[in-house]
Amino acid sequence: MRRYRYIICLLLAGAMLYYAVPRLDVYSGGLEGVFTISWLAFALIVIAGNLTALLYEPKSKANVRTRRKVVTSNRKRMRSY
Repeated sequence: MRRYRYIICLLLAGAMLYYAVPRLDVYSGGLEGVFTISWLAFALIVIAGNLTALLYEPKSKANVRTRRKVVTSNRKRMRSY
């Protein structure tokens, strides 16, 4: 369920970037330039955080249980010989 949330957040952040980047002027001076650079930095942090969470999400508990059963069964076989 979390995976879908991360994907939706990535899509929304990408859509906001797609809409905002043509309207933002990075080379303007003063407060407008500071706002543009900070907005882009925060958008990239959001995208990086969601990608990290999506890629490094722990495996489901069901998969971990089956792996443990396989490992323990292999150990028992090795000891029985």
